[in-house]
Amino acid sequence: MEFRHFIGNTWSAPDNGATLDVIDPSTGEPFAAIGRGNAADIDAAVVAARGAMGEALDGPWATRSPAERADLLFAYAAAVLEHGDELAQLEARDTGKALKTARTDAAVLARYLRYYAGCVDKLHGETLPYTTGFTVLTIREPIGVTGHIIPWNYPMQIYGRSVGASLAAGNACVVKPAEDASLSILRLAEIAAEVGFPAGAINVVTGLGSEAGAALSANPGIGHISFTGSTVTGALVARTAADRHCPTVLELGGKSPQLLFDDADLDEALPVILNAIVQNAGQTCSAGSRLLIQRNIYEQVIERLAERFAALRSGPPAMDLDMGPLVNAKQHARVRGLVQLAESEGIPVAGRGKIVVEASRSGFFQEAVLFRDVPPQSRLAQEEIFGPVLAAIPFDDEADAVKIANGTPYGLVAGVWTRDGSRGLRLARKLQAGQVFINNYGAGGGVELPFGGVKASGHGREKGFEALYGFTALKTIAIKHG
Repeated sequence: MEFRHFIGNTWSAPDNGATLDVIDPSTGEPFAAIGRGNAADIDAAVVAARGAMGEALDGPWATRSPAERADLLFAYAAAVLEHGDELAQLEARDTGKALKTARTDAAVLARYLRYYAGCVDKLHGETLPYTTGFTVLTIREPIGVTGHIIPWNYPMQIYGRSVGASLAAGNACVVKPAEDASLSILRLAEIAAEVGFPAGAINVVTGLGSEAGAALSANPGIGHISFTGSTVTGALVARTAADRHCPTVLELGGKSPQLLFDDADLDEALPVILNAIVQNAGQTCSAGSRLLIQRNIYEQVIERLAERFAALRSGPPAMDLDMGPLVNAKQHARVRGLVQLAESEGIPVAGRGKIVVEASRSGFFQEAVLFRDVPPQSRLAQEEIFGPVLAAIPFDDEADAVKIANGTPYGLVAGVWTRDGSRGLRLARKLQAGQVFINNYGAGGGVELPFGGVKASGHGREKGFEALYGFTALKTIAIKHG
């Protein structure tokens, strides 16, 4: 199978004819090819998007009323559910995630589209009190053409929260999916055309980040960049966009802590803590990759978690086990290297899952690993591993827990487990994170909940109504009438 770019509601061959192999993470073997996009392909997509908007916001997409945009987004959500299994199969094979996880992602994508469809006619300005003889009002206008650089861990979900919000705000979109996970995004663009989005409203150019992604960040026709990915690449995107004063929203991952106090309900907490690190084989920006445990329950918690880790199984997506493979050979080598480094440094392994015998030896499988007594300044506790590796760290009291929790460059998500309501609220104020969950973690995805980080975890917010503000330009109009 060979997949082309999707530009202006048509399949478009790459400018230079170059392609990239699509590798099945379960086998390490290619099974398809995508276009290796370049600056010319990005230019073509931007031209198509600008055509949909028109030079004076008079194009076929820009002139759609809020009610018409909402209707299309609702129809898009329904089509996603109709094609949910097809999309899940594409994404599971492309990324290696378990099929049940991919099916959930398709359902969550539909939720995003429905949510933003419902927001379309509620995105409004205000009238402002000013001085005698004036009426002052604000209006929110589309930016025009927005760029979206989508990562490989949750392509459908991040497409929904990014592209869905931008479309709701009235923009046209140019999307560059990760080269390791493009197939579901290409199919989604085709489905959008099928449900009636005009040509140019949604365009997808595949290829390498250093080529197509860099060209998207630098293109003068792009008025806003939404990027999810690594801290290093995010900084490059921001610098490139800053050269032309283009705003960015950056979601750059984390090393998120969960703080487990001695009064916590362990029966409730431990299954959530486990899921927060093994979901999607640990390849989740908000993964709870550090577990801070109050010292007087430390051994009890480690023992119970070790039993749970020993029961975890990794295997091919179709087996629907706890985890599938990691996404590619590079990620596989990095995770295994950091695990081996921690072991060589003498950090004890308390629990380890297994890779099933049915898994191909050439696949990118990694068993889940629980490390205990992890030094807070070790690489294992400081770096985003992006794999099913949990670092357990003991703490003495609240002050000690907060110091350890805030002691990394990141600040995306944090969890607090305690029956003491005052403590939970007190720590929520002290933890450096964009989201803090008390006696839960992730809130089931939280389509409605603003999401983003502080420090090296990025800036700006996606998800929820808050995301819409980033995709609009606020205009103030002052009318003098005497």
